[in-house]
Amino acid sequence: MKPTRFETAIALIDKLNSEDINTYQVSGMDYPKELLYSQRMTRKLLQFEPNASKALQIAARAQHISRWKIARDEYPMDRVGYLKWRETLKRMHAELTADILKQVGYDDQYVERVSQLISKKLIKKNEESQTLEDTVCLVFLDYYFEEFAAKHADDKVIDILQKTWKKMSNKGHEAALKLNYSDKNLSLVKQAIQ
Repeated sequence: MKPTRFETAIALIDKLNSEDINTYQVSGMDYPKELLYSQRMTRKLLQFEPNASKALQIAARAQHISRWKIARDEYPMDRVGYLKWRETLKRMHAELTADILKQVGYDDQYVERVSQLISKKLIKKNEESQTLEDTVCLVFLDYYFEEFAAKHADDKVIDILQKTWKKMSNKGHEAALKLNYSDKNLSLVKQAIQ
């Protein structure tokens, strides 16, 4: 049976992400960092929103497509530099994904919809954009937060938690509070949201 356009698009996104030179270790195995991240995005999205549209699933999978190609240190190491880097990345993610979607036969309207989601222009205004943002935050909290918290002072961790919390919907907050945190980090979460 021939794969669907959707399956082909996901496979092409994974192919690009599998080229990541950076690795992330899980249970003693090394994985290309962005491939692992994209698979976690899909898993978390479908746990959080089992009826997510195919467009939203593609946007989640492509959230960090080829992210390693634009290094953070190519921009000034301040807030303005960070925001410019993030905007440049979003543009690249949207463009790479658009190319893939056109290649597999999606029409311009569909491509534009996925690009809008990846660009995160309509958070809080568009339900799918908000679901994607919630998923990004939940992936961070579930898979990367413990490691992040271990490397930073409590006040910095609380600040990041507060910024993360602001981006999320009430449904996202409920899901976040059900995740497994260490006792110490659960207390930081509680301090951040009170």
